Amino acid sequence: AGDYVKAMWLMLQQDEPEDFVIATGENHSVREFVELAFKEIDVNIVWEGAGVEEVGKDGASGKVFVYIDPRYFRPTEVDFLQGDPTKAKEKLGWEPRVSFADLVKMMVKEDLKEAEKDRLCNNAGFRTYNQFE
Repeated sequence: AGDYVKAMWLMLQQDEPEDFVIATGENHSVREFVELAFKEIDVNIVWEGAGVEEVGKDGASGKVFVYIDPRYFRPTEVDFLQGDPTKAKEKLGWEPRVSFADLVKMMVKEDLKEAEKDRLCNNAGFRTYNQFE
């Protein structure tokens, strides 16, 4: 997110407002995100099935951690979406600094901190709310 805040600040420094695409120019899948996230907690995800029947399992235990929610499954999804940051790089001098893998690590680290806070609150008798669907 820091990369994008920097881009927003650079846009606000311009004399004339313009539209910019703020992107890395890279393409990543949800599958890749899931695999990297679980790797952070030493779980190797193995995929089985297809479409809404596909699941992601722990390669060691076989426990299913990832299910496809049919409400969000789009079988006709565009296979390739990629933002072109050329204009932002040329006019703003903006470059992404955080890699996809590092961003996933940051996200998992913060989620683990939140889960630990919830655990401590629950153990102390306080009720917490699941912020995830």
